[in-house]
Amino acid sequence: MKQVFLYLAVLFTTIAANAQDLYKDSVDHFIADYVKNHQVVTGADKQYFRFFPVDERYRVTARFQKEARGDWFPVPTSSGKPKQYRVYGWLLFTLNGSPQKLAVYQSQFLLQKEEYYDYLFLPFKDATNGKESYETGRYLDLKTTDIKNDAIVLDFNKAYNPYCAYVSTGYSCPIPPRENHLKIAVNAGEKQFARAH
Repeated sequence: MKQVFLYLAVLFTTIAANAQDLYKDSVDHFIADYVKNHQVVTGADKQYFRFFPVDERYRVTARFQKEARGDWFPVPTSSGKPKQYRVYGWLLFTLNGSPQKLAVYQSQFLLQKEEYYDYLFLPFKDATNGKESYETGRYLDLKTTDIKNDAIVLDFNKAYNPYCAYVSTGYSCPIPPRENHLKIAVNAGEKQFARAH
């Protein structure tokens, strides 16, 4: 009987390790594609991308609560020209043992484009901004179809910088609203770009 328990313990440990390796490989692949296909950073400048080590603790399942009102409101941008968004819903989750809440938004402009009809935008700030990560905040892309049974997976290992992190002109990047300012550090996803612009 003792041997059976030992065998099962080894088996489950191996399965867990394999799952973790597969997850890390999938995020590494996502990051490699992100760098390769980046529309702003090109050529030799790609060497200046930096990322936190992949950490599965920053992949969490959030409870989704639909926003009843959904009024459009202006979100400030880096260019000073606000963009119209509405709160699509609220995401409630626990990160590093601490309960968190973020709003997820829809863009009025993108909602008019068929290919972006199901697109959801999650901008956020955290305690790493201006230190390890870009000072203004980072983004996550989601889809309405990602929401299943009032739950959605958030993977902060896939958090990325707005284009304004690389070039100072030409882009109008939404600034995360106050309700999306996390007090904790999110040590996952893209770091500060290593070359000043």
